Formats: sequence, C-alpha cells, structure tokens
Amino acid sequence: MPARVALAAASAVALAAVTLSPQQADASPGSPAAPARAPSAVPDASLAGTLVAALGGAAAGSYYDSTLGRLVVDVTDGRAADLVRAAGAAPRVVEHSKAELDSAHATLDSRITTPGTAWAADPRLNKVVLTADPTVTAADLATIKDTARSLGSAVVVKRSATKLTRFIAGGDGIWGSQYRCSLGFNVKRAGKPDAFVTAGHCGRAEADWRASNGGAVIAKTEAWKFPGRDYAIAAYPATGAVEHPSAVNPGLKAITGAGAATVGQAISRSGSSTGLKTGTVTALNATVNYKEGQVTGLIETSACAEAGDSGGPLFAGTLALGVLSGGSGNCTMPLPAPRTYFQPVQEILAAYGATIP
Repeated sequence: MPARVALAAASAVALAAVTLSPQQADASPGSPAAPARAPSAVPDASLAGTLVAALGGAAAGSYYDSTLGRLVVDVTDGRAADLVRAAGAAPRVVEHSKAELDSAHATLDSRITTPGTAWAADPRLNKVVLTADPTVTAADLATIKDTARSLGSAVVVKRSATKLTRFIAGGDGIWGSQYRCSLGFNVKRAGKPDAFVTAGHCGRAEADWRASNGGAVIAKTEAWKFPGRDYAIAAYPATGAVEHPSAVNPGLKAITGAGAATVGQAISRSGSSTGLKTGTVTALNATVNYKEGQVTGLIETSACAEAGDSGGPLFAGTLALGVLSGGSGNCTMPLPAPRTYFQPVQEILAAYGATIP
C-alpha cells in the first residue's frame, strides 16, 4: 500500500504524497516498495536549540550521533566545551564558527544561481558543502569553484552523479486541470475552513484539486510561494460533514503537531511511488537552485525519493517536519546516495496561521 497522507473526500480518503506532473505524460505508478519501519524522533532535539542559544558565538552547529546516542555540539573554544559536557552533550572543537559558515552560505546565496546546484552547512564536516549536478557545465563549475576558493576552507565543492529535480513526474494524489499533486498535511485555521499544505510549485500550477482525474473539486488553492520558498495551502469547502484527519498512511498514523528538524535526526517520508522511506536529517537551511529560481531554508535528508513523491510529508514520530521540495538520486540504486530537500512545515503554518491538527 502506498504511503499516503489522510484526506477525507466524501469519506476518509487517503491521498498520496505530493507530486506535480502533466497528466497526459504519466504512467500509472507500479506497486511501491514495502514500507520501512518509521523511526522515532531524536530525544535530544530540544537540547540542541537550548545549548546553541546559550553558547552564542561559541557554538558552530550540532548534530545527533546515533553511535554515541548523544547530541554533539561543535564549539570553537575549551570553555564552551566544558559547558556542553555539563549539559550532557558531547563537545567537538572545530575550526569554523557558526558566523563564518553563515557568512559563507550567504555569499553563495548571493553569487550563485546556477540551476542544479545546492548547498548547506554540514556540522559533521564543519563546512558548507556545495553540490553541482551533471547539468552544470564545465564553465559554470569553474566559476563556482572560484567563488568557493574565495571563501577558503569553509566551503567544499562536490559533483553529484544524478540530476537535481523537483521529482515532477508520476504520482496519483490530487488532480488539477493539467497537473497532479498530493497534499502534505491537513491543517486547521481559526475561523476558516480546514485546509491542506503542500509544495508551492503545485499551488503555482493549479487552482482546483480533485481526488481523481476529472472528479469533483475537493479543494482550491488559496495561496502559494515558489521560488524563494516552496509551500502552498488549499482550502476544503466551508460546508460539509467530511472530516480531514491529521494522519499519515500506512495505518493512518496520527500527526499530533509540528516540530523543528535536527541534524542526525531519524526521519520518515511518504510518497505514492516509493512508499514509506526512512533516513536522517543531513543539514538545515539548505539552498537549492531550480530552473525556476532559488529556494532557501530547506531541510536536507538522506531519505530517497523518486518521481511521484515530490511535496510529500516529512515527519519524525508524530511530529510533522516538512514537505518535499526536490532532490537527487532514487530508491532503486544504493549509489550514488540520494539527497532530498524539504520545506520546513513550521514556516508554512506560521505563514497561513494554521495548526496541526
């Protein structure tokens, strides 16, 4: 059974994780891979934010080390390391401060707009890792490397063997007049109809959504943002007795709220093409350059995805974390390692005054 987000239309109907694709070009997706077991949320997620805030400029990032079973905090001096130990986390003294990494990241954001490139600060490497996919020409790559060299050892450039994409083919979730997508999470808003949030490139493409190709309209796009960010909201009819549960298939697993991701955190994502897949958060505040423009502030993960999975839900335990924006690689071949990018859900909820559930 495909991993899907619950949506009720006439009865409780589970719709697939979001994708955008021309209807006439889509073949029906085959049976998805067997769902993997969903991991639990990282127990040190709240400690990460508390410690980084307390240490100020002495903190250079943090991540959860599953081997140690502890939160690791990068620091730039010994005194800060003592404070980290006292709090029960593991300190690691590194070369680059958070301010240096943030500055390097901001410079890349302002100077590089080449489609097929992405970057994020990796606290395990204490560097900003910039990845260029095969569509990036040799001339563009040379320019990118020149920019990276100007930032010293804070930036490393890597070449990806697979194309960076929004996974815009396939999917069988909700249908527009030309494209089909699926929702991310059902949400509620005070004094307004129930709604669902999804990827912005879906809301940009379609005004009306149906539960089947040519079926009755079940929701209408109210607002979207893409590029820059990648999120949208679509409202259900204000009248009617249909419920819109906050749950993710398989098994209508309850989603009880929204949270912030932590590097190293075990996560799950669901999609109509590949079912339930798991991985870890590999970076935060990632920047991706699509052909439509730059998208910033994304969650980077190691979970695989394929055509038909775009825009689907990212979650840890019962907490919603984001919706899929795009990525590279696939779920068939183990190498090259996949990389996926998600729009953080907390920003979406704040933008639309929405809550989960």
